[in-house]
Amino acid sequence: MAGRMDASDPEFGGLEKREEQRLVLLLRPAKVICRSGEYLCILRDVASRGARLRLFHPLPTEALMVLELGNGDRYDIEKMWERGDQAGFVFAQAAAVEHLIEERSRYRKRQVRARLTLDVKLTAGGRDYPAVLRNISQQGGSLECEAPLAIEQRVSLTARGLPQLDAKVRWRKGNGVGLVFEQTFKLDQLARLLFELQPFPPAISDDPQDAIFKRARGG
Repeated sequence: MAGRMDASDPEFGGLEKREEQRLVLLLRPAKVICRSGEYLCILRDVASRGARLRLFHPLPTEALMVLELGNGDRYDIEKMWERGDQAGFVFAQAAAVEHLIEERSRYRKRQVRARLTLDVKLTAGGRDYPAVLRNISQQGGSLECEAPLAIEQRVSLTARGLPQLDAKVRWRKGNGVGLVFEQTFKLDQLARLLFELQPFPPAISDDPQDAIFKRARGG
């Protein structure tokens, strides 16, 4: 969903008024990548130099983060303000609004997924196996497990902080397993769950070369 809006909002990302901004309403799921983890949000509206996000929980106090869209595009961003369920950011470099609107991708569009490392218990065929959940979305996730699983096999996952997740095996590659959940999450439900699973760490340096950008870029 996209639509034109008045760009004169004085709180939009803390942007300067020396340049006229083209503000576009998007309302698309996205995530912010921080030192402590990855957090789901909604990209509410954007201009060439900034964005406003709708939040489902408070964000870490660090200023520098990375915004990732559903197509995998990433933008370095700096938080200017946060009030209630809204936060304003500026881009480290001006963004092409048309590209943000179209959200082009070489790959099939999929739901935003958050990376994490969570020990879980996988139950399949009446046996329990240790596994590590590596990412999760509203509809599924992937994990590492040595269990002898078959495609379309029904399994269940349990872990501290997670509801029991019943799922089917979608794919296997070595010890990597892709799952599709039988009951999907709502976006706000999954966002708050991830917030509880990824506690904020102690404050550390805001150096742009530190772990936030290394994490976002796979370092």
